[in-house]
Amino acid sequence: MNIKKSFLLSALALSAITVSAQTFTNKKDGNYKFTIVKDLDVTDVQNQAQSGTCWSFSSMSFFESELLRMGKPKVMLSEMYAVRNAYAAKADKYVRMHGLINFGPGGAFHDVAYVIKNYGIIPQSAYTGFANGEKSQKDVNDNEMDAILKAEVDVIVKANKISTGWVKTVNATLDAYLGKVPESFDYMGKQYTPKSFADFLGLNMDNYVEITSFSHHPFYSKFALEVQDNWAWDQVYNVQINELTDVIDNAIMNGYTVAWGADVSEKGFSFKNGVAVVPELDWNDIKREKIDSVVNAPAKQKEITQAMRQEAFDNYETQDDHGMHIVGIVKDQNGTKYYKVKNSWGKSGNDCDGYFYASEAFVKYKTTDIMLHKDAVKKDVAKKLGF
Repeated sequence: MNIKKSFLLSALALSAITVSAQTFTNKKDGNYKFTIVKDLDVTDVQNQAQSGTCWSFSSMSFFESELLRMGKPKVMLSEMYAVRNAYAAKADKYVRMHGLINFGPGGAFHDVAYVIKNYGIIPQSAYTGFANGEKSQKDVNDNEMDAILKAEVDVIVKANKISTGWVKTVNATLDAYLGKVPESFDYMGKQYTPKSFADFLGLNMDNYVEITSFSHHPFYSKFALEVQDNWAWDQVYNVQINELTDVIDNAIMNGYTVAWGADVSEKGFSFKNGVAVVPELDWNDIKREKIDSVVNAPAKQKEITQAMRQEAFDNYETQDDHGMHIVGIVKDQNGTKYYKVKNSWGKSGNDCDGYFYASEAFVKYKTTDIMLHKDAVKKDVAKKLGF
């Protein structure tokens, strides 16, 4: 075999390997044949276990990718540090509102931004939240802590008077279950406080915005999203439905990941199968036990309108279920677009190493809100929103 021919065959073989590496299925022997359009840098998939704190896991994953985008070294941030500080702030709001707001482990992306801006942040290695013998996050069950905290704040509400000692009680409970927050800690041979570590990372919370798409408020305005876990009453920008996915596409294609809040109770959401879809059929005709046959292979997706999206929100069908992290875009063998979603349920729940792929139709239909860097927003949309 001559050298020129040998080189050509080697090049063709390398090309075949490259193409193969870029094409994959949704599961072992799966029928979805995905091809990567854009895949961004991420940190390791985490497992929130028995903790209703997906908002913190998804936000921390998002900010970890932001740091990678900024050229910073890989760092795993402490989800439980944000939970610890947000819970204390949430307790104060609940008591002052006479118990007439939601109080529990749920939260929103802006809760993490609030904590970083006001209290700083800590690497996961310095604050794990394992105060009772847990060896890893998968061993965590926060149900007892959540129940005790709720009982404590309810006692204050029922007393019709804010006492002087209740804050210490709540903080003691948080310390007992999550551990005391260190005043300072060592990171790569240097001492930091939570505030100085945030300064070191260089994350500016004023650079991040939340966006949604609902017609019960004027488009291109801001409003407090009416979901139970928005205890802080933070406001989101409002755009039209096609602009919402345009913003996500623009961000991903320009190297920015997106924190994604959505309803995952739909029959078309199947983490086990690694997909979230809205096929063009009537869901009422399908029983949940047969759903695998519906999501087992690519099908034409339903055309989602602003009216459909609004109706699902108004009927409580679309709720603020879960916080996740959009980190890429793929297409199936039919050319249908999907978003690569990093979840926080560990790596063993499906064959996608803890990721899944949400169709554009699913994202249009079931998104409650997104958070991203404002520089990632399409210029024409940003101009309409005033930033």
